[in-house]
Amino acid sequence: MGSNTVHLLVVDAHRGGHPTPMSSTKSVLRLAEQIDEKGRLTERGARSLIDSVDEFTHIAATSGCEQTMAFATSAVRDATNSEEVLDRVEAKTGVRVTVLSGRDEARLTSLAVRRWYGWSAGRILALDIGGGSLEISNGVDEEPDVALSLPLGAGRLTREWLPDDPPDRRRIGVLRDWLDAELRDPARELRAAGKPDIAVATSKTFRSLARLTGAAPSGAGLRVKRQLTASGLRQLIAFISRMTRDDRAELEGVSADRAGQLVAGALVAEAAMRALSVDTLEICPWALREGVILRRLDTELADNQEQIGTTPTEATRTGSAGSTPATQGLR
Repeated sequence: MGSNTVHLLVVDAHRGGHPTPMSSTKSVLRLAEQIDEKGRLTERGARSLIDSVDEFTHIAATSGCEQTMAFATSAVRDATNSEEVLDRVEAKTGVRVTVLSGRDEARLTSLAVRRWYGWSAGRILALDIGGGSLEISNGVDEEPDVALSLPLGAGRLTREWLPDDPPDRRRIGVLRDWLDAELRDPARELRAAGKPDIAVATSKTFRSLARLTGAAPSGAGLRVKRQLTASGLRQLIAFISRMTRDDRAELEGVSADRAGQLVAGALVAEAAMRALSVDTLEICPWALREGVILRRLDTELADNQEQIGTTPTEATRTGSAGSTPATQGLR
C-alpha cells in the first residue's frame, strides 16, 4: 500500500528460486492526498483502502494463494490515525497490514537489489523514489551499512512545491536548491560508508525516467540492461517540465496516475545523483516487494531449521528448503 496505489502481486515463490509474478492488480487510491489538516487519513480514504484490501483478498483466495503478506509504506505510516484505520481493515478483511518503517523500506529494497546483482557486484548504492519518500542505502552485504529514508517522495514534493500545471519555472529552481540542501548531510553519511562499485535505482519513477531517456521498454524483458545517466536526465527535465500533466501522460512509459508527479520525481533523482556524485544508475527490476518476499522466505527457512534441529550448513548439505507456491504482496 503506497502513496499512490494499492498493488496486489501474486507470485510463485520458494526458497532457492526467484519470485515469479503470476498476476498483478492495482487500484489507484492516492492515499497521500487523502490526509487532512490534522494529519489523519480521511474517512473517504479509509473506506477506499478497506474496500481495496477486501477486493484483493478475495482475488488472492481465488488465485490459490497460500500466504498473504500485506504491508504499507509512507502514506499510511505518516497518518496519525493509521492504527485505527488498520484495525478497521483487519476487522473487515481478516488481513493485518504491517506498516514498514522508512529504514526498513531502505533495508528490504537493498536486499532485493543485492539478490538481483549478487555478491560479485561489490558495494552497492541503491536508490528508490516513492510517492512519499526517498530511500537510499549503501553496503556490501545483504544488510546495508547505511539505510536512510527521507521525506522526498515525488508525490509529496509535487503537492508541496509544484501544484501548477505545467510547473512554475521559478519554483522548480527553488526546489532544486532546497533539495541540494536537504541531501547534503545524508549524502555525506552515505559516502562515508565507502565508495560504491555500482549505483542502482529501483521503482516505477526511475524506470519511467530511464525509458524516457532511451532505455529499453518493459516488453524487452527483465534482464535487459537499462541505465539512467545524469546528462540524459538533465535534458529530460528541460523537456517534461514545460509539458502539462496530460501531455506527459501521453509519453511512452508514463502511466496517467503518475504523470503529475514525474517532474518532481526527476528533480529528486537529479539532486540525489548530484549529491552522491553518481553519473550513471543501473535500473534494477526488483525492489521493495521482492525484498519483503525474500525476507519472508529467509525467515521461514530459519524457523524450519530451528524446528528440526539443523544448522544452515546442514540444511544446505541435505537439500532442505521451504516452499511457498503462491504468495501475495500488497503495496
